[in-house]
Amino acid sequence: MIRVLTVGVLLLAAFEVGTPSVRAVDDEACARVSAVRLPNATISRAETVPARDALPLHCRVSATLKPSSDSDIKVEVWLPAAGWNQKYLAVGNGAFNGSVNTNAMAVALARGYATSSTDTGHSGGSASFALGHPEKVVDFGWRAVHEMTVAAKQIVRSYYAAPPRFSYWNGCSAGGRQAMKEAQRFPDDYDGIIAGAPGLDWTGRAAQAVRVAKFLEANEVARLAAPQREALHRAVVFACDTLDGVKDGLIENPERCRFDPGALECKADGERGCLTAPQVATAKMLYAPLSNTVTGRAIPGLARGSELGWTDLGWTASARATGLDQFRYIVFADAGWDVQRFEPEDIARAEKADEGTINALDANLKPFIARGGKLLQYHGWSDPQISPGNSTQYYRRVAETLGGLTRIHGSYRLFMAPGMGHCGGGDGPNTFDAVAALEQWVEHGTAPDRIIASHATNGVVDRTRPLCPYPQTAVFDGVGNADQAVSFVCKAF
Repeated sequence: MIRVLTVGVLLLAAFEVGTPSVRAVDDEACARVSAVRLPNATISRAETVPARDALPLHCRVSATLKPSSDSDIKVEVWLPAAGWNQKYLAVGNGAFNGSVNTNAMAVALARGYATSSTDTGHSGGSASFALGHPEKVVDFGWRAVHEMTVAAKQIVRSYYAAPPRFSYWNGCSAGGRQAMKEAQRFPDDYDGIIAGAPGLDWTGRAAQAVRVAKFLEANEVARLAAPQREALHRAVVFACDTLDGVKDGLIENPERCRFDPGALECKADGERGCLTAPQVATAKMLYAPLSNTVTGRAIPGLARGSELGWTDLGWTASARATGLDQFRYIVFADAGWDVQRFEPEDIARAEKADEGTINALDANLKPFIARGGKLLQYHGWSDPQISPGNSTQYYRRVAETLGGLTRIHGSYRLFMAPGMGHCGGGDGPNTFDAVAALEQWVEHGTAPDRIIASHATNGVVDRTRPLCPYPQTAVFDGVGNADQAVSFVCKAF
């Protein structure tokens, strides 16, 4: 501890007298990092990067990790030369993307964190890397993130002459899946974890997307074009908007919405603003859960209120592409496989092929909770890419596994965002500081009873709303301004 304070004072003093002095200290620290010996790893670069574009002067470290004979995991670690907050924040990836998430790293670095990211062991956005390379699938599923974490902490210790006081993970979508995998498989890696819109049921979401695409590719008359999707969305909001006590264009909790799309079925040929019988069937298909015959677990459909994010072929193009890649390259190992070959029994095959490598469904979070870890999960109710039902279903399963909601509430909280799309966007409040909330929880024991989210139009905030710990929802007090968070209280129904 004395040594880390000395290094911190050195860097701060250098910063106060001018950038060249900081540069000299950072060059020396970077050189020290380049000599670090990591198991099954090679550091290829440790260099000082000048301050630019709102990023501070920092040491950039590049490494290649090879935990298996077929592994080739690229890792970046960035270390602020001055103003380090003595914390480490790793960031996640998206879909099958094989690239370092430098944008998220830049945000973390600007806030004073030592930060890292990995390409998960491959390059490109496809799962074609999996053909003939089972070890690379393991790297993508969980090993790359864990190995990166171990290596990054060693690099941080070398550079600052002390370990980080707190270690955090922040990821959404595939990064949310990585987050949950860390909590489930490596409970000691992180003190606090943020899991946004996690692709927990990776194979289940893939099955939902491709089975809908198969049906709609072959049945053009059943497709919902933009006018039909908009009409359906208006009807859903009209039916369920006021369930929280205020008419504001948002469905606070779609689980309470029972709108039947059959109410929009056309009564006569040529009628406008309605859905044909095949289109009604499509809407019901998109809302409906799908049975998983291996586990008996239902694979959730999309939530009511998400219709504006649907496409002519149902789920988003990204969801269909990820699903196609899952079956093509991992389940069947056949580059020529297409969605028209999908059959219901393929769900069981996908589950067996995965064997928990990519799916993050283990509900036993006891080891993570027992060692004091905090898990903050969030999901947009209007997410058209990864069903929000994945998050609520998993949260309930963890509660059942560990003895009830009260047993997990002190360590694991889920926040559902009304009107928010996939990892942000949408008509509802969709911007909030999950990192700050997690820090207060981990470092000061202040659990987040509500997180204030905002919505902006043309850069101007026009609505704020509290996100409540599930199963609570935000309820209007009946007297205040419905566009201000102070007018809502969190209540459970």
